[in-house]
Amino acid sequence: IALAPEGNRTYSGKTEYINPSIVGLARALKLPIALYRIEGGYGVHPRWSDKVRRGSMRSYVSRVIEYDEYSAMDDETLYKLICEGLYVSEPNGTSAVRGKGLAEYLERAIYVCRECGLSTFRSEGDVISCKRCGASARYLPSGELEAIKGDIPFRTVNDWYEYQSGFVNGFDSLADTGTPLYTERASVSLVVPNQKKQPLSDAELRLFGNRLEVSMDNGENITFPFDEVKYLTVLGKNKFDVYAQDKVYQFKSDERFCALKYVNLYYRYKNLCARSNDGFLGL
Repeated sequence: IALAPEGNRTYSGKTEYINPSIVGLARALKLPIALYRIEGGYGVHPRWSDKVRRGSMRSYVSRVIEYDEYSAMDDETLYKLICEGLYVSEPNGTSAVRGKGLAEYLERAIYVCRECGLSTFRSEGDVISCKRCGASARYLPSGELEAIKGDIPFRTVNDWYEYQSGFVNGFDSLADTGTPLYTERASVSLVVPNQKKQPLSDAELRLFGNRLEVSMDNGENITFPFDEVKYLTVLGKNKFDVYAQDKVYQFKSDERFCALKYVNLYYRYKNLCARSNDGFLGL
């Protein structure tokens, strides 16, 4: 029995949060735990990119923990062992790749500018730029970033991603809930279990610090107060689902759409309300 705790490759290149409930599942199965790692995948095919680059990657079992061994461990020790055995951090600029358009669609992962704060980006070829202030950087074959214009001091995408997460974790979602943080277009579908998705309409999305407003072209309007949303998850590269009102709504926009910010800002609001300081932003 194999478990992929992340489901998708990360946007940053390093292993993100693993739910501690994995310990209870492992104990219930009473089977050996094989910790399987994939290294080099971020350089060859980052989650935010549609392009597969030429480079090296490998996968292997980093460790097998037998039942007799982990049955004697406490939950905290076992959880730490699982996380360490699965952890990979690739955005260190050491894995060279070859290909064209290395920065293409990086705006699916990056939405915070050092100069503008919450913003929108545009990638073209090897370059990503802030659409507000024009700050830009080049994505190098080494996986490193090279600043071209403006204040972009980050060495790797992960450095930028860490800064972005810190910005969101310091963002006051309740300071101004009358002005949209983002206004964008997307198509809306209803996800029905064991059936094909039911397309509803194209719509205008307005993301606020405490809610998501959806104005559909068919005349229907839906407001999703974050207090009433059970989950908000990102799928694949640039889609997201909203679990609310005992239904699941899926939102998909163009190829440069950043679904990640909806998830991050939703969890920032939930953390504020719960007075949680663990920094978890939904990935």
